[in-house]
Amino acid sequence: MKGIIQSIIQLRNPNFKFDPNLNTAALLQFIWQQVWSLIRGGKWLLRFKNPKMALLGRGVRFFNASKIKFGKFMKLGDVVYLSALGTEGIQLGNNVSIGAYSRVIVSTSFNDIGKFIKIGDNVGIGEYAYLGGAGGLEIGKDCIVGQYFSCHPENHNYTDSKLPIRQQGVNRKGIKIGENCWIGSKVSILDGVEVGAGCVIAAGSVVTKSFPADSIIGGVPARKLKDRIRQYSIIN
Repeated sequence: MKGIIQSIIQLRNPNFKFDPNLNTAALLQFIWQQVWSLIRGGKWLLRFKNPKMALLGRGVRFFNASKIKFGKFMKLGDVVYLSALGTEGIQLGNNVSIGAYSRVIVSTSFNDIGKFIKIGDNVGIGEYAYLGGAGGLEIGKDCIVGQYFSCHPENHNYTDSKLPIRQQGVNRKGIKIGENCWIGSKVSILDGVEVGAGCVIAAGSVVTKSFPADSIIGGVPARKLKDRIRQYSIIN
């Protein structure tokens, strides 16, 4: 049985292998959970969409579902909420996984709807994430992200001291994260930031400015600590 289940999982993750120490009881409980996740994923049929083997946890909800596009093997944990109120909505690639209790919300404003959230293939995001998309959020393929991750592509205007800040509107630049990044737990990324491909961001960092590819980043506010790939000079 373990071999059959492993082969099925490898359709989503070709490199997956069960740990040889995995006990039968845990395996059976895992199978039971996945079967129910597939059944819940079938609710997309009621929206006249192909479920594409989506795995949905308990209490998953969608808003403006007609603006949500997703690839094969989407996996959403328990109580995940996707709200696609935006000009381009939400686009998820193949094999995207979003952990339990996460919020993926393009915008909450009906008088100034947001832009988009785009997540590439093979991206895994941990539990309790908050992804905003008012100014546009793009996460490249093959990124791995820890718990409590947050992205905020929007800022409030506050320069007029005579008006309440809430009445001064917002400004938006957007956030872009390159492919193949490793982002630790409790990282926050603010508006206007572009993180290059192959970066590593230390847990607890607050990223307020852009960084080039293959940077190792950490701190509050975050700064470049070193290059991920050492550059060697060539002497002729």
